[in-house]
Amino acid sequence: MDISLTTENKVPGEAPSVTLTIRLIMQGKDVGSIIGKKGDTIKRFREESGARINISDGSSPERIVTITGSTENILKAFNMIGKKFEEDMKAAHVNSSVPVPPVTLRLIVPASQCGSLIGKGGSKIKEIREVTGASIQVAGDMLPNSTERAVTVSGTPDAISQCVYHICCVMLESPPKGATIPYKPRPASGTSTSGPVVFAGGQVNLTKLHQLALQQTPYITPGTTLPAALATQFGVQTASQPGNPSSQTTHELTIPNELIGCIIGKGGCKINEIRQLSGATIKIAGMQEGSTDRQVTITGTPESISTAQFFINTRLREEVSGMGGLVL
Repeated sequence: MDISLTTENKVPGEAPSVTLTIRLIMQGKDVGSIIGKKGDTIKRFREESGARINISDGSSPERIVTITGSTENILKAFNMIGKKFEEDMKAAHVNSSVPVPPVTLRLIVPASQCGSLIGKGGSKIKEIREVTGASIQVAGDMLPNSTERAVTVSGTPDAISQCVYHICCVMLESPPKGATIPYKPRPASGTSTSGPVVFAGGQVNLTKLHQLALQQTPYITPGTTLPAALATQFGVQTASQPGNPSSQTTHELTIPNELIGCIIGKGGCKINEIRQLSGATIKIAGMQEGSTDRQVTITGTPESISTAQFFINTRLREEVSGMGGLVL
């Protein structure tokens, strides 16, 4: 989120007008929704909100949506985008007994400002949640090749707009420190979605969910479950009885010793985060003498197992990439 102060046409004694620039990460289908046929929807959003709304080119599975304007303009734009997504989800669930999930948007915020957004002991982010009724989460890791983090906001369109307002207030009070390297999504061209990850000294055997990670699958927010069919599609073997998809089952992964640290994280922070996001129980076996691998046992519903595997494989892909390995 970039915030600049514009003092042009300033009247003496008045505060300078504030121009806000907020960037979001969106998937292609969501971008298509806000563009509309022949660009009619985004044109209406621009005219009615007064905000400038620009979208990055379509060479990447992820697109960057940039919204610029006054605080009022920004909030109007967010409310309109949120209501459009809410309409889309209601239409998709019209004949379904599954509850309509909340609207979820991913903001991009400089990592140097995230501490102020979280607050001492998480006090600020807790306050924003309580005041707005929206769910807000700050990613622990920076987005690839940048000094920015994703901030995920979920709730009703009105709650999201109020949440964004409070985020903007925090950002104004605590400007970014140092230079910010902006996040740029990886182009789709040249990205393969098959085969294992190869790194110096060995080979990692990953499940088919690794392909899902490479395809930049949308962020999964806490409480969201993947369809039971996804577990079958990606080869999760279950012991569930027909008609009882919530039965508990167990799935095992083998992770090389060299990579287990990226799954566990400092003080167990990463594995705990994956447990929380997926709802699965994850146990990592101790090191065995003479073995180069560690056994990871995931227990839960097919949906929670699939979600846990997705996050584990995403962590592996990021770690291998950082080691200078090759994704084949």
